[in-house]
Amino acid sequence: MMRNTLQIVVGLSILFIFTAITVAANRGPGTIDIYGGSKGKVPFPHAQHQDRLKDCNVCHKVFPQEKEAIKKMKAKGTLKPKKVMNLQCIKCHKAEKKAGNPYGPVKCSTCHKK
Repeated sequence: MMRNTLQIVVGLSILFIFTAITVAANRGPGTIDIYGGSKGKVPFPHAQHQDRLKDCNVCHKVFPQEKEAIKKMKAKGTLKPKKVMNLQCIKCHKAEKKAGNPYGPVKCSTCHKK
């Protein structure tokens, strides 16, 4: 009985470590060029946001974790213009600024690059 319990604990520990390593290694690119419409692309520091926020759902509750997600959603009409910018990016950056924390840009022209 004790031996079986030990085997289960060791097996689960190995599985947990393997899963943690796999998740950590699959963080996606460090920087992503996000579709920014007519104002130009938005070079997005993805890794920096992951390190700071620690919770992917802060952003990905609005759009899926897939390449060109924002562009696809805008094309389908499931993501309204400026929703990500106003309700995600700028809202968060302004809240961080108000709290006295380091914050990102709060103006369109700072991020969009033609």
